[in-house]
Amino acid sequence: MIKISIRSAGLHFILTFLLGCLLFTIRPAYAAELVMFTSDYCEWCEEWEKDIGVMYHLTDEGKKAPLKRVDETEAGSYKQLERGIHFTPTFVLLEQGKEIGRITGYPGEHFFFPMLSNLLAKLQQ
Repeated sequence: MIKISIRSAGLHFILTFLLGCLLFTIRPAYAAELVMFTSDYCEWCEEWEKDIGVMYHLTDEGKKAPLKRVDETEAGSYKQLERGIHFTPTFVLLEQGKEIGRITGYPGEHFFFPMLSNLLAKLQQ
């Protein structure tokens, strides 16, 4: 017969609850991230979203460098940028907080992935 006191059952509940909270808040740590600087009035951003944005997370590139969308007005908070953001969309590949490279503008679906692949090839292995 197992004897469980109210005190140990309460502690078990609390520990289980905290572990569950921790598991829901942990995100996988990525070495690389593709930051898309965008704006509300950007027609090329809308084109990128239609062509690529809906499936980017499913691609090999999206798995190597998950996408983070950031409004261009918040670009100043990214101190790791080598230079400012002057056009949208601008895609900046960051690795461990350092700018690896960027794609300024959206050159179209057929050119975007080869350009991104060139940037991803610069990532540390």
